[in-house]
Amino acid sequence: MKKLLLVIVISAVALSCVKSNKVRRLKVSDYVDKMTAGWVGQMVGVGWGGPTEFRWKGEIIPAEEMPAWQPQMVNQFNQDDIYVEMTFLRTLEQYGFDVDIRQAGIDFANSRYMLWHANKAGRDNLRAGIAPPYSGHPHYNSHADDIDYQIEADYAGLISPGLPQSAIDLGEKFGRLMNYGDGLYGGQFVAAMYSEAFFTSDIDKIIRAGLACIPPKSQYYEAISDVVRWHGENPDDWQHAWQLIEAKYQDNPDYRRFSCSALDDPFNIDAKINGAYIVMGLLYGRGDPDQTIIIATRCGQDSDCNPSNAGGILFTTIGYNNLDEKFTSAIDTSPKFSYTDYNFPGLLAVCEKLARQAMLRSGGAIETDAHGEEWFVIPLQSPKPSQLEQCWMPTPLPDGVNYTEEEMSKIAVTMRRPDLTFAP
Repeated sequence: MKKLLLVIVISAVALSCVKSNKVRRLKVSDYVDKMTAGWVGQMVGVGWGGPTEFRWKGEIIPAEEMPAWQPQMVNQFNQDDIYVEMTFLRTLEQYGFDVDIRQAGIDFANSRYMLWHANKAGRDNLRAGIAPPYSGHPHYNSHADDIDYQIEADYAGLISPGLPQSAIDLGEKFGRLMNYGDGLYGGQFVAAMYSEAFFTSDIDKIIRAGLACIPPKSQYYEAISDVVRWHGENPDDWQHAWQLIEAKYQDNPDYRRFSCSALDDPFNIDAKINGAYIVMGLLYGRGDPDQTIIIATRCGQDSDCNPSNAGGILFTTIGYNNLDEKFTSAIDTSPKFSYTDYNFPGLLAVCEKLARQAMLRSGGAIETDAHGEEWFVIPLQSPKPSQLEQCWMPTPLPDGVNYTEEEMSKIAVTMRRPDLTFAP
């Protein structure tokens, strides 16, 4: 009965949206084309930038050190910047969008790949019995402002075309497994940019759409706004903008309040500065795939993740069928991504399946035209950002932050801590 009522409500909302013309339309085949390109862009970006990762910290990568693109670089089946987010896709495939965050945490706790920083701390917390969202809370996670969910949030936008609220909500479920505050907002910002990239190639509009999905008073919002302003003031010199980012977000202690590295350490995996580098690539790349990835890479620090995000967003605007063959000719569709059940076609299929679900549960519809073509009828959403949180001033912890013994029995690898007790 509840499912029937839900279908009726969704159908009524969708009909209301259609009648009021408060919708955007996207041909399903175009959605698949652009979603496919988004994954290719991630693989291209991380493959091209991979040899440079954290080799240049606090300095621009010299042009002569930028690797030359080779078509085989696209095959990134063993790359954690790609396969970790597929854990979240698998949870959604199994349990749907209404999956409880505690189940999402159990699934992440049972992952078998190596992790670092916020991901590792979050998973260690889950395995120790700290239930989400507290596994990503700064009280337990000293990496909560790190880049991790930002790296992994591409999936959320790719299954939420034109649905920024869906991108935000997915961050509230999966981003909180390991992040908090700016660390969470970075992922929601990236996901929302993907969501908008299905409808425009205007990078300014895409960035504004991303900013609309995070708290305006956050330092992350400030960092992206700074880059946009600096680009407007000096649109032809990305290295000058890089120097301004370095001075404020690398050297100023006010913007390193929850950094996992010391101020005098050039290493910086904070979400803000690396998010700024994503936007640097998108703005100064001017829609050119090569320059977008090269600039995002040459900014340094996490210089494979940042071009992966930037490349994925830009490639989504372009669409797979319009990509240069040098990016697609060598794609191997047979291997499975490490630690997943998905090969490339399987990945695309599950994303289309989930996008259909996201469309209907968001009050949209799927229509078939006179030529047999399916269309997403997408309601216009006014996104509501998550509440403002800051890792250096976190919200107090409530009671009941731990998994129950029954829930712990579902986690294959546990790391019991003597300071934790469990509910019966």
